[in-house]
Amino acid sequence: MPHRFKCHTVLLAIMLLMSSHSFAQKYDCTEIDPTGLIKKAFQSFEKDMFAYYNFADDSLKTYRTFLAEVTNLSIDLRKLPSDNSIQLAREFKKKADDKNSIWVKLSDYENDEATKTAKAIDTAVDPNQEEILIFNYRGGFIQCLKNTSESKEFRDLVYTLENDGNVSPSLIAQKIYYIKDEEFNTSQIKEFIAFDIYYSILMIIEKAFG
Repeated sequence: MPHRFKCHTVLLAIMLLMSSHSFAQKYDCTEIDPTGLIKKAFQSFEKDMFAYYNFADDSLKTYRTFLAEVTNLSIDLRKLPSDNSIQLAREFKKKADDKNSIWVKLSDYENDEATKTAKAIDTAVDPNQEEILIFNYRGGFIQCLKNTSESKEFRDLVYTLENDGNVSPSLIAQKIYYIKDEEFNTSQIKEFIAFDIYYSILMIIEKAFG
């Protein structure tokens, strides 16, 4: 192979790698929602976080402190969420009948383990009780986060949750907490924290806010 051709091949490979890295860093998965609800909810989440923890613009410290409190079950859920975020959680709840929603009914989730769990729950609870919702790990939004993330740890975590999504936010928070800084400080990880942890919690507690 001519030397010049080898150089061009190496240069092309480097450019493709750089392009892929740039795409992963800049791509915002909230854009896949034409209603703008996901983007609005993420902005409300960040506003809540920075106002509550008050670490100025220190994003890493803010997010990691939130994860640590969720892991340790020490988070003050009476003071953290804004009225706006609670209302947005209710909006997501209303959309759970749609199988493309971020959250879906546990009984509708297309996963063998989740289906078994759903059946076990259905026999144990009052049929008039509100059905349990689960984060839709096979939906377009979470798949976008997984497929554009450069973190192998994060992709592996999502893959695990696709197979068994019945995992508590505290355990998920613990896993995310230890992702290294350069991979953690990306839109993919932050948006995952916002929805799979923060809003998943708010959807459980929203009734307490009247």
